Amino acid sequence: FIMERKTHVKINRKEVMLAKLRKSCSCTPQKLKNFVMDFFPVLRWLPKYRCKEYIWGDIMSGLVIGIILVPQAIAYSLLAGLKPIYSLYTSFFANIIYFLMGTSRHVSVGIFSLISLMVGQVVDRELLLAGFDLNDDAPPALGDGSLQNDSLSNKTAFNLTIAGINAECGKECYAIGIATALTFVAGVYQVLMGIFRLGFVSMYLSESVLDGFATGASLTILTAQVKYLIGIKIPRSQGHGMLVITWINIFRNIPQANLCDVITSAICIVVLVTAKELGDRYKHKLKFPLPTELVVIVVATLVSHYGKLNEVYASSVSGAIPTGFIPPEVPQFNLMLRVAVDALPLALVSFVFTVSLSEMFAKKYAYTIRANQEMFAVGFCNIIPSFFHSFATSAALAKTLVKTSTGCQTQVSGVISAMVVLLVLLFLAPLFYSLQKCVLACIIIVSLRGALRKFRDVPARYRVNKMDTLVWVITMSASALVSTEIGLLVGIVFSMLCIVVRTQRPRTALLGQIQDTGFYEDDFEYENLSTVPKVKIFRFEAPLYYANKNYFLKSLYRLTNLDPNLEAARRKKCEKKEKQHLQKGDHRTANGLGTGETTLQLVPKQIDFQTLVVDCSSISFLDTTGVNTLKEILKDYKNLNISVLLACCNPSVIDSLKRGGYFGRDFGSMQEMLFYSIHNAVLFAKDQK
Repeated sequence: FIMERKTHVKINRKEVMLAKLRKSCSCTPQKLKNFVMDFFPVLRWLPKYRCKEYIWGDIMSGLVIGIILVPQAIAYSLLAGLKPIYSLYTSFFANIIYFLMGTSRHVSVGIFSLISLMVGQVVDRELLLAGFDLNDDAPPALGDGSLQNDSLSNKTAFNLTIAGINAECGKECYAIGIATALTFVAGVYQVLMGIFRLGFVSMYLSESVLDGFATGASLTILTAQVKYLIGIKIPRSQGHGMLVITWINIFRNIPQANLCDVITSAICIVVLVTAKELGDRYKHKLKFPLPTELVVIVVATLVSHYGKLNEVYASSVSGAIPTGFIPPEVPQFNLMLRVAVDALPLALVSFVFTVSLSEMFAKKYAYTIRANQEMFAVGFCNIIPSFFHSFATSAALAKTLVKTSTGCQTQVSGVISAMVVLLVLLFLAPLFYSLQKCVLACIIIVSLRGALRKFRDVPARYRVNKMDTLVWVITMSASALVSTEIGLLVGIVFSMLCIVVRTQRPRTALLGQIQDTGFYEDDFEYENLSTVPKVKIFRFEAPLYYANKNYFLKSLYRLTNLDPNLEAARRKKCEKKEKQHLQKGDHRTANGLGTGETTLQLVPKQIDFQTLVVDCSSISFLDTTGVNTLKEILKDYKNLNISVLLACCNPSVIDSLKRGGYFGRDFGSMQEMLFYSIHNAVLFAKDQK
């Protein structure tokens, strides 16, 4: 039977688009109010804030996150190649802006190790191109609060290399200039993606790609911190193969290791790892996480200051961290042009991590977020702070987990965290002058535990899906051995190629009938299936399009043990020889048979079916090549007196077949060629016999 299709009213897309445009361009007081409240979600939820119910959880989580943010901000400045003060600025502004514009109640937005690494790689590259020395182990600047005290050689190199910028701007000034320009462009990209609703781009970053990218970048971060752990001075490697080159330099310079830094690093790592493990084991009994990083930093700073580790043992220290805020400054446009390409992967990674975390916690706590607004929020968390000497931000999983575990209810906790950072910015920052860089490196390395533990999941991942494991390995290897940006690109391209390969060479099967039922399954995979006499049922588990046309035909011919083209050619050859013998008056054929037996000989013994049923249930669409392929097999098998029936086609496939003329001009034979189940097709084939 043929089901009657509904008649759909044809939509005039031009009129619909014009109506939407008129609606978008119209401005009424109510619409303006809704726009402002949608753009600043805080205006919707803050008036409904349940103070008695939420305030203590928000204050507690805000204080804990603020205490964690301070040491992490100082530590991650090493990754970004910038001074610690800029990391503190970043943490402060990101929390305030996300409080105003974010739709997630729980995510913690601020500095993130992966984003800091990506910023640092661009900063290092541009400093090298500008002629600066990347050695950051030079004697610290005097504690006069100046953020532009650089060596004369750095100023000279800068002026000779880069023209058109303030001649007094030295290495540090140029580094933060690059970082703010990069951050501004990344934020603009994110806002534009929000305006044009391009959030779907994040769908191409699969879980395997993101995990592999994060793990590969973690190896790069770990490698970059080893020199601080053991106190050696090696050049900061740039470009492809940075990981390998850095390790070669580390092993070459191990004899120069600073014993004081090695001992300090060993003690800090033992304390941090032990505290983390205990915290994970007893997290259900603890009301809030142990502020281990802050304790380690305070103790290490006191020991370094009173033990004079910098003066006596030449241990590298953080140096002067000024207090207060620097006057805002517009990012340099000519620097934006230099980093425009680098900002694209930065914007994409920042957005994807933020939205994925927001969706994860929204689902966990039963509320909804707006992905497009999240894109605006994280975009402005980059654009606005870039005027205040800050660099790129993103949501961070570790801090978000701490937030939720300490009672966070809303983004009011973010304001509390920002106040803690502000307190450090205004009063406490100079106290970290004597903090050893090896302590900061220890904090960074221990924070990578989660990403590095992904290596333990590889066997389980492999058992679940081999292709996804391969994507993870390729992305991780490229991110670690080549560069983070190239690794991300390689991961995206390779994962898409895997999808293409899966559709190019999908599973194919001949189906057998489940006994005493009207259902059919793969004869290769299941036992006790019965074959249908004189009927072959072929399943193709992918769309049929130009890239897999040949595989479709080869699989069909192989499984049915019949190539209709070869069989037709063989028959023509036999007929030709038969005619030649008849013309010569020989009543014996080329095969030694009489003329009456010729027809029997022409039908090969291997053709054991008269009907081919194609199960189209897994064919989601057909392109022009796919339609032509089905028309081709219909014609070829018809020449051998074999019927071709299609079963389980979806409406899209049926429409493609109609437009391609598969059923003829008037669709008169459609009900004899198309069936809504395999069993109906099989019953029809039996009746035709």
